[in-house]
Parts: sequence; structure tokens; C-alpha cells
Amino acid sequence: MDERTRYEAVSSRDARFDGEFFFAVATTGIYCRPSCPAVTPKRQNVRFYPTAAAAQGNGFRACRRCRPDAVPGSADWNVRADVVGRAVRMIGDGVVDREGVPGLAGRLGYSARQVQRQLTAELGAGPVALARAQRAHTARVLLQTTDLPVTEIAFASGFASVRQFNETIRQIYARTPSALRAEAATGLGASAREGRRAGIPLRLAHRGPYAAREVFDLLGAEAVARTEEMSGDPGARTYRRTLRLPYGTGTVSVDERSAGPWLEARIDLTDLRDLTTAVQRLRRLLDLDADPYAVDEALGADPRLAPLVAATPGLRSPGSADPAEFAVRALVGTEAAGELVERYGKVLDVPCGGLTHVFPEPGVLAGVDDPALRALAGALADGTVRLDAGADRDEAEQELLRLPGTGPRTAALIRMRALGDPDVDPYGTPAVQGLRPWRSYAVRHLELAGWSAREGASGSRP
Repeated sequence: MDERTRYEAVSSRDARFDGEFFFAVATTGIYCRPSCPAVTPKRQNVRFYPTAAAAQGNGFRACRRCRPDAVPGSADWNVRADVVGRAVRMIGDGVVDREGVPGLAGRLGYSARQVQRQLTAELGAGPVALARAQRAHTARVLLQTTDLPVTEIAFASGFASVRQFNETIRQIYARTPSALRAEAATGLGASAREGRRAGIPLRLAHRGPYAAREVFDLLGAEAVARTEEMSGDPGARTYRRTLRLPYGTGTVSVDERSAGPWLEARIDLTDLRDLTTAVQRLRRLLDLDADPYAVDEALGADPRLAPLVAATPGLRSPGSADPAEFAVRALVGTEAAGELVERYGKVLDVPCGGLTHVFPEPGVLAGVDDPALRALAGALADGTVRLDAGADRDEAEQELLRLPGTGPRTAALIRMRALGDPDVDPYGTPAVQGLRPWRSYAVRHLELAGWSAREGASGSRP
């Protein structure tokens, strides 16, 4: 998009571009999402930025009306497999907060200087600035939805000191943490107080139409007992699951019914430092950063898929909340996965309804009797196969194919779901080969229509 097109999107308050870019107003010092309801500023006063962090780095503060920090992420980072795309996914997963820029660079196989240069050139902000913007958003959520002391929130959000936390909040939101917390009694946090006793309430934003029924149908069909459960009637269901996270464990719940362009969710954590990571993994599971406009336009141009797209606009290609877990499940199937949970899963300290276990870690499964599962679990445990947010997808698939018992179909399914690749056809379906880069979505449409999408599938296991 050029700047003229971006300004047209701002003038029309086009929500399709929320999260794809941000605009700032020189005369007010505020940056916004494209759909901001405020009066459209004059063109000469508008500046465009690819990320919120870039706008913040240029001295602009977040708009109070449109809350630009709460937009969906750009769909580009799901599509792109280069170092910038991989870096953004890892920053979202909290790698910079946990390991610093050297840790991020090491995972990418580049020097810290190279990572800084490439991110700054494309996104207008380096890894520290991008992580800082994410910390600020996490802090705002905790301030407005919990009664935690400000000091605890500062460190739970990933800040190194309370002073750094206070300065960042003032710079980005133009008020103190205490003033930001007071907004929980206003429109910004009106739903927060009633939910404080049931974890941290969140609104997980998405872009455009969202085919929630189809997503919840799939999650319910794949649910592994003790780690996942679905309750309620179709149209008003709640999906719940456990999570294994860097600092502890957690449980999350997401409601199917929505009153706006978001899904209502709640997260309970044993360690609040895991909040950012938990949110990002939930977003990947539900494919909330997708661009349904681009996907539907591309697939709708195919005469075979056009009626399917028209019938189910906004269809998503769900990912996974735990890539290693999904890899094991893809290999052994749902029923066997449930048996693994019962035998090897970690029991929650405080069970929550039907959620009693966390899926076993790869290292725990490396000694099982099944040779194929043992090989996969061992490769995941020792890092031979990497499925983290910044993994190289081609390399991961090739390593999976080297394992005994993991065939092309299983490897491709892991690539599609565990690594969130939007352009994978695990079944070798001729009908979708020309639909790049959205073959994963084409396959979902075909599956729902009952087409023989699995014809030609290969691999030792489904």
C-alpha cells in the first residue's frame, strides 16, 4: 500500500487494515488504528508507521478511543518465512523478555546487529522496541483487569524495573499506571471487574468475519480428555484447555459467542510472567491474526471454491497452542494422545473441572515403547526438530521426514498446524495446488464440504 491508499483507508475508517499499519497525527501527538472513530485528520498532519512500536519510537502516544495496542497482529508474519517474520513471531512469544536480544539472535542464527538492522529497516523498530510495546500492552491489561500491586505488574509484564515500567506507561498512554487502572471503572475496563474472580478476562481481537462455529467444531472433535474440554450448546460453547508455559502452567477458556470483532477469553496462570506467551499461543491456536479478506478474495476467484467461500466467509485454519504437543497428537491420534496424558501427563496442582493434566513434555515421552513416538519425542526434546514460534518451516519439515515413522502427510500436517503455515496441503489435493499462499485455508473449505481432500495422501501414519 502507498500512503495515498493508507489515507483512504483512514478516511473511510476501514477496519480491514487494523494491525496492518498505524497512523499518527503530528498536531496531537497521538497514534491510532485505521478504523479510529475520531475526526479524520488533515493529510499533511498524518504520518504512517508499520508497527505501534515505530509510532511510539517517534514520540507518539496511544489513542484512548481506539486503543491501537489491542488490534490483531499483521497476517504477514504468518505468511513470511524469512528472518523478519520469524523474529516477530518469537518476540510475540516472549523470547526477548526471557532471553534478551542475544537469545533471539541466537535462535535465528544471526548476529544481534543483523537482527536489529533488518527489523528496523522493515518495521521501523528494533527487537527491544517491539518487545517494549508488547510489555506495555500486557501491563495495561493487568492494570485494568486485576487488583495486583503495581510493582508485581511491572515485573509480570516483563519490565526490568518499576522505574522503566512507570516511564513506559507514561510515554505510551500519557498517564500514570494508577490513572490507567482507574479506567477499569469506565468503558475501557467495564467488563473487567466482574471477571476478576475468574482469572484475567481478555478480548482477543480478530480481523473481519470469523467462522467461530467451524473452529469450535474442530477443536471439540480433536479435544484430548483431561487437557481439553468443550461445554455448552452449538453457538454458545466454551472451549477450555491447559497450557504448559515457560514459567509455569495455565488454563484458558474461550467463548464461541461474540458481541463484536473479538472472542471473549479468560486466562488463569500460576505465574503472571506467562501472560504474553499464553495470549500469543491462544491467538495462534484460533488463527486470530489471519486476513480473511485476502484469503477469501484469492480462494473465491477459483470457480470450484467460490460457493464454499461464499457459504463460510472468514473460515480459519487453526494452529496449535503447544507445537510439540500437536506433533505428538498428529503422529498417534486423539485417542492414543489421551492415553499418554493419563499415563505421563503432569497433574495440575489445582484441577479445574474436567481439566486435570498438562500434556506430557517430549522428554517424558522419549522412553516410550512406540519406536516412531520415541524418535519424535527424542528429536523434540534434544532440539533436532524445532517447532517454536520462530522455527524455520522448511528445515523443521525436513527433519521430521528423517524420523522413522513420520511420513510426508504427518510432517505436512505438523507444518500446517504446529508451525501455523497458511500454505500447506497435507493431502496432495490437486484442486488446491494453484491457490498459494492460502492452501491451508483451501483444504479447510474442502474438508468442510466433504470433498476427497485426503486422496493421494502418503505417510506411514495419518
